[in-house]
Amino acid sequence: IKITKLIQPVEKQISLLLPEMFVAGSARATVSVLGDLMGRAMKNLDKLLAMPYGCGEQNMVLFAPNIFILNYLKSTGQLTKDIQDRATEFLQSGYQRELTYKHDDGSYSAFGKSDESGNTWLTTFVMKSFGGARPYIFVQPEHITDAKNWLSGHQRPDGCIASVGKLFHNGMKGGVSDDVSLTAYITAALLELGLGVTDPMVQKCLRCLQGALTVQMDNLYTTALLSYTFTLAGDEKTRTKLITYLRIRPNKTIRHTKKNKRLDSLEVEMTSYVLLALLSGPALPDFGLDYGSSIVRWLTQQQNPYGGFCSTQDTVVALQALAKYGAATYSEQGSTAVRVTSLGGLSTDFTVDQSNRLLYQEENLPEVPGEYTVRAEGQGCVSIFSCRFVFFRYQGRREETNMVIINIKLLSGYVLDKSSLDMVRRFNRTMCKYCGLWFISGLKQEKLRIYSVTIEQDQAVRNLKPAVVKVYDYYQTSDEAVTEYTSPCAESSDK
Repeated sequence: IKITKLIQPVEKQISLLLPEMFVAGSARATVSVLGDLMGRAMKNLDKLLAMPYGCGEQNMVLFAPNIFILNYLKSTGQLTKDIQDRATEFLQSGYQRELTYKHDDGSYSAFGKSDESGNTWLTTFVMKSFGGARPYIFVQPEHITDAKNWLSGHQRPDGCIASVGKLFHNGMKGGVSDDVSLTAYITAALLELGLGVTDPMVQKCLRCLQGALTVQMDNLYTTALLSYTFTLAGDEKTRTKLITYLRIRPNKTIRHTKKNKRLDSLEVEMTSYVLLALLSGPALPDFGLDYGSSIVRWLTQQQNPYGGFCSTQDTVVALQALAKYGAATYSEQGSTAVRVTSLGGLSTDFTVDQSNRLLYQEENLPEVPGEYTVRAEGQGCVSIFSCRFVFFRYQGRREETNMVIINIKLLSGYVLDKSSLDMVRRFNRTMCKYCGLWFISGLKQEKLRIYSVTIEQDQAVRNLKPAVVKVYDYYQTSDEAVTEYTSPCAESSDK
């Protein structure tokens, strides 16, 4: 992927390689060109994550990005009625769906009232998102007020807010720093809602965070989040200290200057918070838009084919940061010509100007693997994406996982029996009898868990093929295990 403010022609060599293990014949590749940083996400609002949406947090990824895109298009004068109607429809449906996960006390949790209590982090996520949606849809004020009051009820005398309820996102954890990172997230949400630093709850939160600064600097996630929080609070001294520390820290993992083969969703989230901190306050020496552009280039290289990222929260934070950067650097001037060539003789041309900057232009690449050259010439900003799609297997282990998804593809002609269907629906209320997918809490090494389901034949199928079972970490999707199974009666049924 390349994002460039073009003055002189830019040329880049791209090698499309395949993993060691993949299904023969499944490899394909495309090249796409956009004249707008948010164009890819706008095209795929309904499928930003290539994974299921089955709980209160995952539903919000259908909700929150619409707000950032609408804000961006409105501020740059590009918002059309068609785009607004489409995004508003997603906001309306996401809003109504999220209310089904609300508890009577005003909090929210991943599975609503089937959980013992609301969850501090998700309640904050919903509160800030509902607040951001108010310019575009009607949001009952009490939903925001109820959430704030519930959070305030869990604020300790030192100002920190205690973590309550199940929290599947380990990035918000971290031993003793858990309440600090959570309080920083809540404080940023309150400030985004328009509450000032004179608000009593915000004042107490900031007191908690100031007291933690001396002991939390080694936690990069917390430091990056704090840099954004103190930017919103207008504390320039602390903001400068944190951003500078993140830049000069040895062995830093804010990796917008490095290429990494294995993406951690936390790196996307941390890097996005740094970009938000830079864009949400006065310019800092040595941290201008050129520095921000290096972060943006790295972030766009991490996007999935739909414009999202690895998981829920990194997608939301990254799109918020990219939208803010896009608004800050938007220009109506310029036209760019892009040519893609290959050693095999391919030559494809694209043109990007003001009339088609939101148009998603895509062509297939016939050579996979293959060597390609991309040349862009003109003036303006363009995004060029090369994507490959393959199916492969991977096995990995960690000390402890985040929330885990078990996805059982049923054999052709088979359905879940009633007892198994009822069990699975306790984990995922959107289940159907023809599919088997549910969510479980984290797994630890050397701790065996056994889940069993029963399937029954609904229709006779000849030449029955094996089906796939996939288990993966929702927040670290590269950690997965895949296997196949079949029916012991498959061979006899073919005779």
